[in-house]
Amino acid sequence: MNVIISNRYTAMLQQLDIDVIKSLNGEFEVDDIISTFQNFYFQRMILDITAIKNYKDIKNLQKLSIALDMDKIILLLDDSAESSSNEYLSKLISMGIYNFTKNAEGIMYLYNNPNSYRDVAHIHQLDSNSNNDSNTGGTQQTIFVTPASNEPKQVKIIGFKNVTEDAGSTTLVYMLKKQLQKNYKVAAIEVDRRDFMFFNDKDLVSTNSTEIGNKISKYSTYDVILVDINKSTEAEELCNEIFYLLEPSTIKLNKLMLINNKILGELKGKKILLNKSVLSSKDVLDFEYESRLKVFYNIPPLDDREQEIMALNSFLDKLGFIKQQPMGTQKKNKLLGLFG
Repeated sequence: MNVIISNRYTAMLQQLDIDVIKSLNGEFEVDDIISTFQNFYFQRMILDITAIKNYKDIKNLQKLSIALDMDKIILLLDDSAESSSNEYLSKLISMGIYNFTKNAEGIMYLYNNPNSYRDVAHIHQLDSNSNNDSNTGGTQQTIFVTPASNEPKQVKIIGFKNVTEDAGSTTLVYMLKKQLQKNYKVAAIEVDRRDFMFFNDKDLVSTNSTEIGNKISKYSTYDVILVDINKSTEAEELCNEIFYLLEPSTIKLNKLMLINNKILGELKGKKILLNKSVLSSKDVLDFEYESRLKVFYNIPPLDDREQEIMALNSFLDKLGFIKQQPMGTQKKNKLLGLFG
């Protein structure tokens, strides 16, 4: 179910063809919005920017981006020069706010096709002012978009861990490495298993929990290290971020719940990947509502013989690897009416 917070554009938002669980109308302090919805489960929030008191002060939007999951919020902008300026929009992007538009058509498009950084990168001004708040935007802050500096490069360590049985972390890590190595310097490591040997790739490394730290240190000059964690707590502690893989078939989910009926609570707040998934966008929203989990990305069954896999490039693009160019995608026309 969805939430609508409206003010000046109430009439427009009332015409949206979406299910609404809660609707507020008026002008609200940003702290009141946060306290009302920080622990309130919703699929999408449509937020009329004029419903936020003093919304032209970017600090209010910053507070919102820190407290709420901005992936689930679609911001309806007004026609003011301030909130439509490149400077204002760049500050939103730096805080991880990518889903904004000025019309109902844009809202419905973003409802079904949320933006990643790549979709808004062309209006992001990468200067010293717009980057000051870049560490406040949550999970989707990009790794490789800032200009080169004299600071030493820090390798990004990304872990993958199966939650449902045989959810495919090993094959996924292998396929992600193949995609990334075309544009980045990447290593892949599996821990406490020897499954990489079946891929016949000398750059896939197998190790154990005792040696994982030493193995990672050998690749400290790389752009990214992908880690198939398996059950290694040592590997988990070394990762910058971890994705938890669920294969969302009925039999796999039911089996998981029989083994651990508290697992959904344990996964709350973690980054969930649906892998080998045949769920549609609507199915994913239903899954989120029923499980009370936020799905980071929905990956369909893949063919590891393909040279370019659009779903993986789109996933990597969402992580901030903007050199990955998803095939078959077209740039949105004038960002859904923002500058038309």
